[in-house]
Amino acid sequence: MKILITGAAGFIGFNLAKYLLKKNYDVYGIDNFDDYYSIPLKKKRLSILKKDKKFIFKDLDIVNKKKLELYFDSINIDVIVNLAAQAGVRYSLENPTKYIDVNVLGFINLLKVAKKNKIKKFLYASSSSVYGESTNFPLKEKEKLNPKNIYAISKKLNEELAEMHQQICNIKFIGLRFFTIFGEWGRPDMFMLKLFKAHLTKDVFYLNNYGNHLRDFTYVGDAVESVEKLIKKKFNKHEVFNICSNNPINIYDVVKNFKKKFNLKIKLVEMHKADILKTHGCNKKLKKCIKKLNYSDFYKKLYQTFDWYKKNKIHKL
Repeated sequence: MKILITGAAGFIGFNLAKYLLKKNYDVYGIDNFDDYYSIPLKKKRLSILKKDKKFIFKDLDIVNKKKLELYFDSINIDVIVNLAAQAGVRYSLENPTKYIDVNVLGFINLLKVAKKNKIKKFLYASSSSVYGESTNFPLKEKEKLNPKNIYAISKKLNEELAEMHQQICNIKFIGLRFFTIFGEWGRPDMFMLKLFKAHLTKDVFYLNNYGNHLRDFTYVGDAVESVEKLIKKKFNKHEVFNICSNNPINIYDVVKNFKKKFNLKIKLVEMHKADILKTHGCNKKLKKCIKKLNYSDFYKKLYQTFDWYKKNKIHKL
């Protein structure tokens, strides 16, 4: 099976490509090396993927419709996994236009080339942020969506566009609502990597909302394993799945646990207006579909990620 991953040099894209290559898939990857965060980190990820002969890469932006069409004319693939997006909830307050350009218009470009080239299956990254603030936990896929920022709105639009296109073409769409994915090769703007960096550089770690957040942390290895199983699964209609561990953890408890082991200067600050207090997804639908029973121990993977971070000197990239 030949699979195209957009955003292949990104956090989840890289980890998924690496996992699929080990499973002996032919993997095509595209990325535009956006400077939202460290380009050297993205290139380091890509250099690892390029060691495998079954990985074929193209520097390409999904916003560029003409180049995207030409690229699809030159390849023959079975599945698209769209992970290319402008990430970052807080950054969406600073540059909302970019989220429309990449997350919506870029997504539409992919829908058009997928239809033209008769792609069989199209998986795409949505987000837990589409739920907005809620008290009805754990959140099920049928929960009413209430996005509170442009990033979340762009992801909700992706789901609606996929549902609409399901009616007019023979592509099977699968939406992936990722919940706080963490692990090796993560983004520098993520909570966990900022925590590690503060310790290694002896800087102050700013803890938003005094640590009173709960997050459904999901290890990236579990996430990409789930995606691979969904790629293999047959579907009759557009489906959306929570990609989560169903195990919310208090942010303050994480920081306190880390501080017991390592030096850390902490400053408690007020809640950021773009943040959501709690994420907690129900993964029953996913587990029933792919027969996945076990999820990684959070603290084991936290310190495994920290070991990787130190070894690769990520704070210097």
